[in-house]
Amino acid sequence: MRWTIKRDASTRSPYQSVDTKGKDLLMNPFTNKGPAFTEDERDALDLHGLLPPAVCTISQQLERTYESYLAKSDPLEKYIYLKSLHDRNATLFYRLLEEHIEEMMPIVYTPTVGEACRKFSHIYRKPQGLYISYDHRDQIERILRNTPCERPTIMVVTDGERILGLGDQGAGGMGISIGKLCLYTLCAAIPPYSTLPILLDVGTNNAHRLQDPLYLGLRHNRIRGAQYQAFIDAFVAAVQKVFPHILLQWEDLLKENAMRQLHRYRTQICSFNDDIQGTAAVLLAGIFSGLRITGEALSDQHIVIAGAGASAQGIADLLIAAMHDAGLSLAKARDRIWTTDSQGLVVETRTPLDTFKKKHARAAGDIAHFACCNRDRITLEETIANVHPTILIGCSGAPSLFTESIIRSMAGHVSRPMIFPLSNPTSKEECTPEDALCWSDGRAIIATGSPFAPVTCQGIRHEIGQCNNAYIFPGVGLGVTTAEIRRISDGMFFAASKTLASLVTEHRLQMGSLFPPLTMIRDCSHAIACAVIRQGVTEGLAEPGMLDDLEARVKSAMWVSEYLPVRYEP
Repeated sequence: MRWTIKRDASTRSPYQSVDTKGKDLLMNPFTNKGPAFTEDERDALDLHGLLPPAVCTISQQLERTYESYLAKSDPLEKYIYLKSLHDRNATLFYRLLEEHIEEMMPIVYTPTVGEACRKFSHIYRKPQGLYISYDHRDQIERILRNTPCERPTIMVVTDGERILGLGDQGAGGMGISIGKLCLYTLCAAIPPYSTLPILLDVGTNNAHRLQDPLYLGLRHNRIRGAQYQAFIDAFVAAVQKVFPHILLQWEDLLKENAMRQLHRYRTQICSFNDDIQGTAAVLLAGIFSGLRITGEALSDQHIVIAGAGASAQGIADLLIAAMHDAGLSLAKARDRIWTTDSQGLVVETRTPLDTFKKKHARAAGDIAHFACCNRDRITLEETIANVHPTILIGCSGAPSLFTESIIRSMAGHVSRPMIFPLSNPTSKEECTPEDALCWSDGRAIIATGSPFAPVTCQGIRHEIGQCNNAYIFPGVGLGVTTAEIRRISDGMFFAASKTLASLVTEHRLQMGSLFPPLTMIRDCSHAIACAVIRQGVTEGLAEPGMLDDLEARVKSAMWVSEYLPVRYEP
């Protein structure tokens, strides 16, 4: 079935052109309007008898679907219902999400998507996206051409090894690719029919998945080393040939692989890694907002990052770049960043030390003045007691890592400590906002990785902003695809951070939230897209003509979740 969006020659009004009739229209989620097809459309498209006789408005359909949604008993059941709605009527699905974004975003993505990935093989209903297995490594180009998406602009690619804080989920990782692309449409109005989720299946080391008789992925341990890299290389080469202008987002790869693929391909194809670059950008925006509360300068901050994986490395890199931009030398900026992992402070003398951790490891001289600690293993608490950080960032995946003594230690030397427990899903958060506020006597400035309800501490109500990558990557994608930007630079993420922070109102800051409300997220994405395009032009990665009437140009690229008239044009 072919369908496309055209404009009427006389009125310039948009409509959908289709080359088939009847039930095929109802089976395609991008052409199906259900009982919203008009009488004239039912006549022209042979739909009589296939639908109830009443013609409904989209408002009536929304009322019906929301009633069904509320009848579901738990978050996973709600996720399954919304997924089934997407599979039959994409326009209605996104319109429902838009009207209930604060309620439903935690269902279609974190934290519920984590559970959906864990149970992916048990709740699987209908195919979406492409599964490219290692067994078919000689047919990758053919598989890519088999996509139901005629002209994809964005693909999200995972191998399912590091899903959120849940680890290796194998083929279940497809839920993440689907979820991220859902956010591209929900948050930045990227047309949903132009997005392509991909799961690269190289096996799984998750014994529970391998023992599950219903598991849908390859039943062997993960392919590693040179064989794995050759598979990734073959995949990227096929993408360059089949979709030479597509934006490729790497998602939830194991930390070493994540950093390797990012640096291997970032100058060869239009690509980025949201776990590394998106997380860093949204965190930096939160810090910029927090500094508006404290009145301090970024160059005066001292930062401890709990976790030294790919996300932490990306955060450290962007913070150093931002501090350098704020006036510090690169050496002094690096001196303000301290990283810890499960073995304590990351130091150069540790053996063995992962190669990617060496970049931000501390020299022996940096800890010579530390008091009351074992130099062979300096804990997070000891690091904080000696460094006196103003900002504490958690991307460790270790629940309850930020203990009462750690928070009180920070609050003892900083009047308004900034605390960012970013790990998700909720069960992996380093601390709760309630604990951070209680243990800091209500003085902590907080943003979390997962959504939390407002907290009342000492009689003051605090809105808890979510340090959600969805504030950043959809807008970046919108800018890149609108301007056909050839490569994605760190400068674009820096521009996105500054733009997002500028959109937080003083009222929101007074309420304790470091981010705009989710109801504003499309406005945020529009502004970020414009900033990314301006940065792209500055760096010579986008055509200067894109700046002409830029805001309107970006607005016109944003998809609207409303029904279009359908015409049969064989």
